[in-house]
Amino acid sequence: MKIESQIEKISSFQHLELLAGQIVEGFISGMHKSPFHGFSAEFAEHKVYNSGESTKHIDWKLFAKTDRLYTKRYEEETNLRCHLIIDNSSSMHYPKLKEAQPFYESKIGFSILASAVLMHLLKKQRDAVGLSVYSDTYEYYAPEKGSDRHHRMLINQLEALLDNKTVTKNTDTITFLHQIAEKMHRRSMVVLFTDMFQSGINASGDDALFNALQHLKHNKHKVVLFHVIDDKTELNFDFDNAPRKFIDLESGEEVNIFADNVKQEYEKQVAAYFKKLALTCAQNKIKYVPVSVGANFEKVITTYLVEKQTFG
Repeated sequence: MKIESQIEKISSFQHLELLAGQIVEGFISGMHKSPFHGFSAEFAEHKVYNSGESTKHIDWKLFAKTDRLYTKRYEEETNLRCHLIIDNSSSMHYPKLKEAQPFYESKIGFSILASAVLMHLLKKQRDAVGLSVYSDTYEYYAPEKGSDRHHRMLINQLEALLDNKTVTKNTDTITFLHQIAEKMHRRSMVVLFTDMFQSGINASGDDALFNALQHLKHNKHKVVLFHVIDDKTELNFDFDNAPRKFIDLESGEEVNIFADNVKQEYEKQVAAYFKKLALTCAQNKIKYVPVSVGANFEKVITTYLVEKQTFG
């Protein structure tokens, strides 16, 4: 069953942990159609065998079923440490949702549910998770831990973010990424959800943001950047040609335009900016993944699983 249909069945419950669990279980049940075929039944107990490792713990029964090599995991093994970072600035509270619209169709709602999905995976695999939330202040920090109590505390924090009403908050990604980097002393996977709206960053280039991202890589951390956008309006500028007022959610600045008059140039500049982001992240060995709001959680899960396998 597709993740989208799973979400449709239970989206009315609004319970974050339940919804995240259903998304993960829906993904695992469909693994036989994915590159992770054979990994679902023993999901928390095995890891992919890497060439050069000892063959002592290879699960040959699983190899017979899947034609893939996996080794058995043991509790004494060092598990993954993952730190999730969420941008909670005003621009992340776009688009403004209608009354019956699911919360994960805004950028902040998508980021919160995607974080809960990754937390569910981390808990399932006995890994440690931490959380940072920032906007124009460093709103929340919790170090990486793996206990049930810690997991519940983080879920409560994510649910509180959903309940908080939007207030005007600028983005200070650069400052707080540096602060988060200073807090992380043990090698971890760092996962950032942001729309990349930061004053002074544009297609022509200001390297301050990338310096901050590079700082996150100190101590050999792995960094995954999920660039959260609303494809329809922010990428494709899909508006009718009626006169419209566009308002900057962070500065309050307003501009009145006909969308068709700027659509071509807007899309050209956005495409150039995305290309620069992807190129600069690749140069800095940062995994860059654009994701659109909605039910696009399979992309998040698959990215996490692939990156985890290369995080040796």
